[in-house]
Amino acid sequence: MANDRVDFELAAGEVHALLGENGAGKTTLMNMLYGMYSADDGEIRVRGKSVKISSPKDAIALGIAMVHQRFELVNTLTVSENVALGLKARKEPLLDLGTVSERVAELSKKYGLKVSPEALIQQLSVGERQRVEIIKALYREAGILILDEPTSVLNPDEAVELFALLRSMAKEGRSVVVITHKLPEVMAVSDRVTVLRKGRVVGTYLTKETSPSELAIAMVGHDITAGTNAAQATGGVILELKGIYAMNDKGSMGLKDLSLTLSGGEILGIAGVAGNGQSELVDVLTGIRKTEKGSVVVRGAEVTNRGPNDMMQAGIGVVPEDRVGAGLIMEFSIADNLVLERRELKPFSDRGLLNDTAIRAYAEETAKEYSIVTPDVSLPAYTLSGGNLQRLLLAKVLSRNPSVLIVAQPTAGLDVGATQFIWEKLRSERGKGVGILLISSDLNEIEILSDRIACIYDGSIMGVVPAAEADVKKLGLMMGGVKP
Repeated sequence: MANDRVDFELAAGEVHALLGENGAGKTTLMNMLYGMYSADDGEIRVRGKSVKISSPKDAIALGIAMVHQRFELVNTLTVSENVALGLKARKEPLLDLGTVSERVAELSKKYGLKVSPEALIQQLSVGERQRVEIIKALYREAGILILDEPTSVLNPDEAVELFALLRSMAKEGRSVVVITHKLPEVMAVSDRVTVLRKGRVVGTYLTKETSPSELAIAMVGHDITAGTNAAQATGGVILELKGIYAMNDKGSMGLKDLSLTLSGGEILGIAGVAGNGQSELVDVLTGIRKTEKGSVVVRGAEVTNRGPNDMMQAGIGVVPEDRVGAGLIMEFSIADNLVLERRELKPFSDRGLLNDTAIRAYAEETAKEYSIVTPDVSLPAYTLSGGNLQRLLLAKVLSRNPSVLIVAQPTAGLDVGATQFIWEKLRSERGKGVGILLISSDLNEIEILSDRIACIYDGSIMGVVPAAEADVKKLGLMMGGVKP
């Protein structure tokens, strides 16, 4: 039961936040409003009229748009072509993509959603793709806009700009639903908050009359603590990048003379606006992108331009930001995903034959350890919520006991409970002597977890500072391309 007798009311001209743990039923509820799912019972009324919404086409006709957490984009098309999909030509038999491109450029400039109309989606970072989704909704001038974790890949300044946009839309009479796990955002942008827990409504609150602690307790049933970032004893240098140059998918230099060192038992945070070389850096360390110049050294061994398997054997584990497209095989079972990188080893296989009994036993034990909520580990990975998918991905990577762990956007789109779990796992790995490279657009997350912070801009490191000495202004300048 994903939603159990849920009553939800959205007023004209308000920003309404929808809170709850991953799997609480928030996205399911909004997917019914957008026509992705059909309710087994109940009624939907739009502007006082009872309606049947059987598809997104029906929702769009009613002035409802949704920006999904998992992007609804065609990778081989341009930004403008993606925006044009589904639009009807008014006069000419074919849409004028030039006009669409001009409008996309106007919206990008007006709302600070920097993206090129001519860029292919497959050339864009996850953060840039999120901007395209927002532009799609803005282009259609929807009267009701649903955003599922809209700031998960935005930096603080971009989030502030988005909040200003949402408030402006509300003042124009539009209605906005924001699904988010970030309590400060709720307090900053919403007029009302509805909290779901286990598919049921816990309560609806006037934002100005509630508090983050009250909402957190309503979400999970108990208080949430962020934990501490007690310093760990650091070992020697375990990963060294020397003068790395690498091309991006657009044919230009994505990494430029990038140098870094990572010690065992430390978390090195990489702070920066999405699209400044973070994806290329992860690809180089994964072994799927070649360097043009420079070297990668892991535990004293040169591994430059080695393939993915060699990088894994060298001790590198990677939790990619795209957990669905790059981290897991969604059609495979939860159990098979958990042993994906070790399935050729005993006891999971013997002489080329998989041992399903051993795989299932391991999966059930690991699911308990990582609090992966599922009725059966034989179910496909796509049946899991976002938070459970991230736990699954982290469990899969940590099963190999890597000495270097690369984590990109590890808590994007996760609720406070799941975020706390991931943070504690990272701290635990650091305590075991693992060197962790943390790449995140959430500056708060970087500051909370990191021992040192490096700022990346246009493919280069602007500076590295101890976390204890960092301040938002200094980090913001470096993230904007200013060296200290």
